[in-house]
Amino acid sequence: MEETISLKEIFEVLKKRILLILSLAVGAAVLSALITLFVLTPTYEASSQFIVSQSQDQSQNTPYNIDDIRTNVELINTYNEVIKSPRILDEVANEMGIDLTAAALSKKLQVSNSNESQVVNVTATDEDPQRAADLANTTVSVFQSEIPNLMNVDNVNVLSEAMVGADPTPVSPNTTLNIAIALVVGLMVGVGLAFLLEYLDTSIKEEADIEENLGLPVLGVVSTITSDDIPARPRARKKANVTEMRGESVGT
Repeated sequence: MEETISLKEIFEVLKKRILLILSLAVGAAVLSALITLFVLTPTYEASSQFIVSQSQDQSQNTPYNIDDIRTNVELINTYNEVIKSPRILDEVANEMGIDLTAAALSKKLQVSNSNESQVVNVTATDEDPQRAADLANTTVSVFQSEIPNLMNVDNVNVLSEAMVGADPTPVSPNTTLNIAIALVVGLMVGVGLAFLLEYLDTSIKEEADIEENLGLPVLGVVSTITSDDIPARPRARKKANVTEMRGESVGT
C-alpha cells in the first residue's frame, strides 16, 4: 500500500524541525561569509580594446567596402588564437619581468569580440588590479607589434587601454552571491534532514500509529490527566474532625 502525506503533515514536520532548519541555513550563510571574506583571495579584471581595420596603405588609397570588413571579421578568429600563443605571451612575460609560462598567462587572459564586430576585448584577471591592467595593455601592445611579422598585415589599432580606478572592485568572490547560495543550500539541507529524521522516527505518537505500525486494534484510550482535572480533597474538614476527636479524648 502506498503511503501518502498531506500538506498538513508536511507543515507539521517543518514546524517541528524549524529550529534545525534555520540553524543549518544561518550556519551555512555565516560559514560562506567567513570563507569569502577571510579565506578566498579577491581577483580583479582589466580590459583593453583594439580594432581590426584596413591597413594604413589600403586606407589611404581605397575606401571601406563590405568585403574588407568581412575579411577583417574573419581574421579576428585567427587573431584570438595568436594573442594567446606562446609567441606573444612569452614576449609579454619578458617585457613585464614576471616568471610565468605562456600557459599560466593564457589562463589569466580572455579574448572576445561581439558578433560581426571588428572590436576585440582583451581582459586580464589577476590578484593585483595594477598587474591585471599591465597584463592587458602589454599583451595588446606586443600583439600589435608582432602581427605584421606573423601575418604580413598591419590592421590592428588600439582603441582604449586598461586603467585602474581609485577604488577597484574585485570581480570575485561575490560575497552577496555566495551568502545567498549558501543560505538556499542550508535551507534545502535542513528541510531534507528534517524529513529524514521524521522518517527514521518510529516511535508511537498517536492511536493511528498502533494500527498502522503494529497491526493491532485499539481497544481503548487513556486520556492524559493533569493536576487541574483532579478535584481538591476536603483536607480542612478532616483536620477539624481529628482536632475534635483529640479534644474529646483529653476531656475523658
